[in-house]
Amino acid sequence: MPRAILCVLDSFGIGGAEDAERFGDAGSDTLGHIAEACAVGKGDRKGLRSGLLKLPNMDRLGLGAASLLSNGTAAPGLDFSGDPEGLWGYAAETSNGKDTPSGHWEIAGVPVRFDWGYFPDTVPSFPDELIAAVLEQSDIPGILGNSHASGTVIIEELGEEHIRTGKPIFYTSADSVIQIAAHETHFGLDRLYRLCEITRGIADAYNIGRVIARPFIGESAADFTRTANRRDYSVLPPEPTLLDRLSKEGRTVFGIGKISDIFAHQGVSKVLKGAGNDELFDRTLEAMDLAADGDLVFANFIDFDSLYGHRRDVPGYAAALESFDKRLPEMVRRMRDGDLLILTADHGCDPTWRGTDHTREHIPVIGTGPGIAGRGIGGRRTYADIGETLAKHLHIAPGKHGTSFI
Repeated sequence: MPRAILCVLDSFGIGGAEDAERFGDAGSDTLGHIAEACAVGKGDRKGLRSGLLKLPNMDRLGLGAASLLSNGTAAPGLDFSGDPEGLWGYAAETSNGKDTPSGHWEIAGVPVRFDWGYFPDTVPSFPDELIAAVLEQSDIPGILGNSHASGTVIIEELGEEHIRTGKPIFYTSADSVIQIAAHETHFGLDRLYRLCEITRGIADAYNIGRVIARPFIGESAADFTRTANRRDYSVLPPEPTLLDRLSKEGRTVFGIGKISDIFAHQGVSKVLKGAGNDELFDRTLEAMDLAADGDLVFANFIDFDSLYGHRRDVPGYAAALESFDKRLPEMVRRMRDGDLLILTADHGCDPTWRGTDHTREHIPVIGTGPGIAGRGIGGRRTYADIGETLAKHLHIAPGKHGTSFI
């Protein structure tokens, strides 16, 4: 029986979304704009990278062709000649939002048709009654932050005050989220998790998708570092996902990185964590070695989004893509006869775009495996086509949404 490996390059959009204007994102293109910036030297950083964007392995499988199909513009540096060797195309999102849970759930066959609750980009961002309820039900002396912010930036700004006062840092973004940052030792990791559980219960009344624990270490603004002990407290998907359907059939679903958190720990059999893309890549290889016939390895590579997209770091994003591309042959060599590998994304986060939020874009859909012939799969009308393709490949019954492209 075949296996499947699904890799989400978090935020790696390829532009072209027909409804981008509704989100204020018309013209956004994460891949295309990174490639264009690299072509004119704006992707250079001494000691990191320079010159044209170089993604020969993904380009050979069809990334450049998918980008061109998505938005009609060739991405500089993606110039593979000849017919792509993989399955290639793009998918459009039908979910109401451009957030992480919506993208992942739709990939797993369940589009999000309802509207999430959000917090305004004001100071304070959170309603007084929400914070009052958190203070009443917990043992904290107060909170810091209470605004829209980049996690790394607000920890640098308020981390020392947090250590001094014992007040955790609350912040949000354009996503439906409450993020709580606290020091792993001075505040305590278990204490942070308990605080997030309390906040999760309070956030339900506001229809908030996730409460995220953001632990960090270090003793000053100069050396604060977020750790791999992040934990997401998500609401459950509204319907059984591909993960649930596989689990019901007795298959093992390996969740790499934050996958289990995104799906509220439902449908994931084994969790493998890692700090950063390289460790997550290693965990994915481990899972491939462990996976049996009929199993799914589902990985999220978070650095593209959290370290580079939201921080609008073009050279960093470009270097991370090139690093992933260089390692991709390791994953391909681990594949067995019958395996299917799909590379995709969950939304965009164009590092050249205004603001610091996600961007509404098409996502690439690139597939390969032993014996799989290269061909275009066109523009898919929903991310759910990915989930239904995996369902067909793994020989389970189809779901309600999406159409297989194999």
